[in-house]
Amino acid sequence: MQPQDNSRNTVIFMVIAAIFLIGYSFFVWQPQEQRRAAEAKRTVAEQKLQTAPAAPSAPVFTTDRRVALAAGGARVPIRTETMTGSLSLNGGRIDDLFLTRYRETIDKDSPAVELFRPEGMRHAYFAQFGWSGQNVPGGVPGPNTPWRLTQGATLTPTAPITLVWDNGAGLRFTRRISVDEQYMFTVSDTVANLSTQAITIAPGAIVQRQGVPDDLGRNQILHEGAIGTFGDGTAFSTQQLKYKAWAKKEVQEHESTGGWLGITDKYWMAALIPAQDEKIQAEFRVRDQDHYDIHSATMIGEARTIQPNTQITETQSLFAGAKRNEILRGYERSHGIPRFIYAIDWGFLFFLTRPIFMVVEFFYGILGNFGLAILALTLTVRLIMFPLANKSYESMSKMRNLQPKMEDIKKKHPEDPQKQQVEIMALYQREKINPLAGCLPLLLQIPVFYAVYKMLFVTIEMRHAPFFGWIRDLSAPDPTTIWNLFGLLPWDPSSVPMIGGYLTGTFALSVLAIFYGLTMWLQMAMSPQAPDPMQRRLFQFMPIVFTFIMATFPAGLLIYWAWSNILTIFQQYIIMHRFKAENPIDTFLARFQKAKA
Repeated sequence: MQPQDNSRNTVIFMVIAAIFLIGYSFFVWQPQEQRRAAEAKRTVAEQKLQTAPAAPSAPVFTTDRRVALAAGGARVPIRTETMTGSLSLNGGRIDDLFLTRYRETIDKDSPAVELFRPEGMRHAYFAQFGWSGQNVPGGVPGPNTPWRLTQGATLTPTAPITLVWDNGAGLRFTRRISVDEQYMFTVSDTVANLSTQAITIAPGAIVQRQGVPDDLGRNQILHEGAIGTFGDGTAFSTQQLKYKAWAKKEVQEHESTGGWLGITDKYWMAALIPAQDEKIQAEFRVRDQDHYDIHSATMIGEARTIQPNTQITETQSLFAGAKRNEILRGYERSHGIPRFIYAIDWGFLFFLTRPIFMVVEFFYGILGNFGLAILALTLTVRLIMFPLANKSYESMSKMRNLQPKMEDIKKKHPEDPQKQQVEIMALYQREKINPLAGCLPLLLQIPVFYAVYKMLFVTIEMRHAPFFGWIRDLSAPDPTTIWNLFGLLPWDPSSVPMIGGYLTGTFALSVLAIFYGLTMWLQMAMSPQAPDPMQRRLFQFMPIVFTFIMATFPAGLLIYWAWSNILTIFQQYIIMHRFKAENPIDTFLARFQKAKA
C-alpha cells in the first residue's frame, strides 16, 4: 500500500497529467491529424484531376471579383461606417460585403474582412429575400428577378433604397431596404394585388454559402456552421449544427414563432430575423456536396391571402457582421431578438465564460488595455479564492515542516508500509493537517482556466487586441519562437511549406511560454515534495512539458496563468515565512548572498 502522505501529490499529479493529456490531444494532436487528413484528401483530389477528364458539371470559378460583380447585373453601392459593398438588382441579392472595422491580419495594410462574396467566385456567400406561392399568375420574385431601382442611389444609414418589380399579371412588389449604423439590414416588402382574383403567397429569405471555410477543423472548441434560436414565442433554445454534422444530415427543419437562424463563423455571422410574433418554418439544408457544396439557412413565413385591390407588407431583417458582445446585446434589447447574445459560442461553461468576459470588459473600460484587464481579472479570481487558498497553503507549509518526521517514520518501519501509513495518519491528526487540502484550489482553477481560454478564443473583442511590446494579438500565440530566434528574425515559421504547422505547433517555444514555465516550476518547487522518487521526477518534468504545450495557446491565456502563478508564489511565500517553512526563494537568496560574500 502507498503511504497516505502520497495521496495529495497523487491527486495533483493525476489532475496535471489529465490536463496535459487532454490539452495535447485537443489542441495539438487532433489539429495535426486533421491537417494531415486534409492534405491527403487534397493530394488525392489533385491526382484525380490530373488523371481524369474534367466532369461537364464541374464548377468554374473566377478569381476576379469585378468579373463576378459585373455578371450579377446592375448594382447599388452600400456604404456605412462599418460596412462597404453592394447589392445586385438581379434578384435583390446582398452578395458583396466587407467589414471595414476589421482587418484580415494585424498589419496596417491588411485588407478588410470579407463577409459576403458574389456567385461565380469560389465560396460564394450571400443573402436573399423573396416570396413563394403555388400557381401565381406571372410568378413571384425569385433569384433572377430584375428589380428596378426607383429611389436612392447608394444604401446608407440615412438613405434607404426602393426597388420595384411588376410581374405583368396584376402583382406589384415594392421592396424598401434600409441599413443601420452597425450590421442590421431591414427589408420591407409591400405586395399590391391589382388583379381581379385573390392570391396566396408566403414570404421567405435565405442565407446561402457555397463551400466551407478553408480553415475549418482547426478550431476544435468552436462552433462554426448553422445556428438558430427557435421557440414558441415565450421559451427559446439555441440550436447549433457544425458543418460535419450538417453534411451527414442534409436537411433539418424547425418550427418557431419568432427567433432567428443563419450561418456563423468564429467572429462573423449572417442571420435572418423574422417579426418576433410570426410563425416560421426554418430549414438548414446542404446539397450538391460533390461540386458547390451549398449550405443554406432558409425561413418561410406564414402564407398570406391578398384580396383584389389590396396590399400587404412584410418586414424581415438580416444581421450581417461581427459578433461583438455589446452589438448583439443591443439588438437583443432593441429588436426583441431572443438569445441573440448566444450567437457567440460561450461554450458549455457559459455561466463562467460570459461573466468572466464581462469582468474583463469592465476592467478594459477602466484600463484601456485588454492585457491589463486580464491581469486585473486574474487578481480578482485570486481574491475570490483567497480564503480557500490561504488554508490550502497553510496546510502545505505545515506538511513541508513535517517532512523530516515523515522520513523518520519511514526509516523506522522500512518494511512495513501499513505501519508507516498508520503513524503518518496519526501525525496528521496531531498536527491537524488535511493532506488533500492543497488540491481544491487547483481543481477550482481548471474550469476558470478553460473559461478564460474560451473567452479569449471566441470573443472578437480579443481579436488583434495588443498588450505591450511584441504581444500585438492576445488571441493568438506569442509570435516569438525558437525558429525566429525569439523575434530577432523577421519571418513567420508558419509560412514554411509542409512543416510550418509543426514548427508553430508541436515544437513551438516562445518567450512568454518560457516565462510561464519558470513560474510553474517555482510554484511547484514551493509545494511539499512527493516522497516517491518516480513521482518527484515526474513533477520536475511537468513544467518543461507544459512550457511546450502552452506555447501554442493564446498569449492572453499565458499572461493570465503566469500572473496567477506569480500571485500564488507570493501568497505561498508569505505563509511559508509565517510558519517558518523552508522555501526555494530563501534558499536561493541565501546561496546568492554567500556566493557574493
